[in-house]
Amino acid sequence: MNKKGISLLLLSAMLFSVSGCGNTAKRADNNQSSEKKEEKNENKMTIADVDLNDPDLEEKWKKEPRYGTKITLGYNGGLCTSGLGIAHIKGFLAKQGLEGEIKNLQLSVADAIGTGKLDATTDHISTSVVPAVNGTNMVFTRGAHTGCKSLFVLKDSDIKKTSDLIGKEVAIHDGIGASDHNIALRFLSRDKVDYSKVKFKNVETAATIQAMQNGEIHAAMFSDQFAQKFVDQGVIRPIRSITTDDDFKIEPCCVLILNKKFVEENPITAAKLTKAHKEASDWIEENKKEAAQVINQNNWGSGNVESDQKFLETYNFKVTDERTAESLTDVLKDYAEFNLIKAESNSKETLAEIWRPMKK
Repeated sequence: MNKKGISLLLLSAMLFSVSGCGNTAKRADNNQSSEKKEEKNENKMTIADVDLNDPDLEEKWKKEPRYGTKITLGYNGGLCTSGLGIAHIKGFLAKQGLEGEIKNLQLSVADAIGTGKLDATTDHISTSVVPAVNGTNMVFTRGAHTGCKSLFVLKDSDIKKTSDLIGKEVAIHDGIGASDHNIALRFLSRDKVDYSKVKFKNVETAATIQAMQNGEIHAAMFSDQFAQKFVDQGVIRPIRSITTDDDFKIEPCCVLILNKKFVEENPITAAKLTKAHKEASDWIEENKKEAAQVINQNNWGSGNVESDQKFLETYNFKVTDERTAESLTDVLKDYAEFNLIKAESNSKETLAEIWRPMKK
């Protein structure tokens, strides 16, 4: 081979070597970048990591985007979701170094929390699980309380149990796939009744009693608070209840719901808010009479302190995280069966996505 050929071979080898080294170096840089990213994610604090007794917590808290800002809380004045209102009025938020602002919940929970218009609110598991599982930007950090809804029929109706509803119409008031419908489905499923043989009809709450009396509707889901007047008048009676029935009364019906991005970017703030809600809930459970007074003093509730106290007595505000996790697991299983969520969503991974309790 002549000198020219040898030179070309040497040049090609050098170029290949440089190119190879460059690719190797690039791959090494990418690997290091990925490792750093993974390490950063692993080191990121979550709400479950927050130690509220940490002596250095204040300095860590100052690094959060929402440190020192007002927390927007959605509350519609209802008795059963009064934990946030009480936390605000009785100083449990202030105790945690938080300033809250109560806003009346006008939008759906999914819209208000998912879009960040509200930082937190309290609402039914039966309303919130489906949008949370389907990707709405919200998570649950604790159970709120038990009870508050029942399935009613007319006082003189021949219907005695849920199996008597086959082929009949049940009124719901917030649409298919929402709270009333989903609770009714769980009643039927628990009683081994084929829910596909029961008809559901969305009816205005104010028109439902008349529809029942006209024979257009045979049963209806109501909040216990709304129904009590008609129960007292001897118009309707319950046949199934999440408030009083043994198989449901231990379950939390409502949860504390926070914007997911808010929780992930501000775990300390989220933990403090959850702690304030827990302390407020514990206070309500131990002070039902005073709680009813505070609620009415702030133009919440029904305006009747004695009646409101009576309803508060039917709810248990001391719901444990363990009980809430168990109930959410049961709900995911049921909702997968009802095709409200995909079958594969009935999993521990899904639970971990929507359930973010604080550290014990």
